[in-house]
Amino acid sequence: MNKDRRILILGGVAAGLVLVTGSLWLSRGGSDPYAGCRKSAMAGGFDQLGGPFTLTDQTGARISSEQVFAKPALLYFGYTYCPDVCPMDSARNAEAVAMLQERGIEVTPVFISVDPKRDTPEVLASFVSAMHERMIGLTGSPEEIDAVSKSWRNFYRINDQDDPENYLVDHMTNTYLVMPDAGTVEFFGRDVPPQEMADRTACFIGATG
Repeated sequence: MNKDRRILILGGVAAGLVLVTGSLWLSRGGSDPYAGCRKSAMAGGFDQLGGPFTLTDQTGARISSEQVFAKPALLYFGYTYCPDVCPMDSARNAEAVAMLQERGIEVTPVFISVDPKRDTPEVLASFVSAMHERMIGLTGSPEEIDAVSKSWRNFYRINDQDDPENYLVDHMTNTYLVMPDAGTVEFFGRDVPPQEMADRTACFIGATG
């Protein structure tokens, strides 16, 4: 199977485990300050996504989730050795951030590696600097990455059985919008163009006053 198609299928299947229709979410959730902005929905509510963590950034410093999400952020899980999907998605996210910046809205692009064996801080530094000057790259021990991925219900699988050096990683491709006081409030599929991502993100930020 084509690797792009496999990633998309895995992302769709995993997302399908937690997605429900927007009408069901609104009927369960009561008053939702973001109702006019949200286009996706999740069983149990978006407060089921995310959790506190401490990981290592591209400078080698340990950094907490409170520091990472001190401002609104677009969070993506991927890996730097990804041949096409991750660079394309990260570039899309960076473009949306640049569009928001032109409107005077500061949003932090965040990239968490699901390939900690190869994605050292030095490797991440090269990757994120090519995407956006404010992009934060995060890595950690396999146990740390596994824990933070599970907190966002992010599926990934490292396929290094046949080749421990040159391998691909199956992973979900959602980008999550994380707000400082509200946590994860939305996610975007990889088919969402940068302009739409910027517009929808601005809507959520504007809804908080």
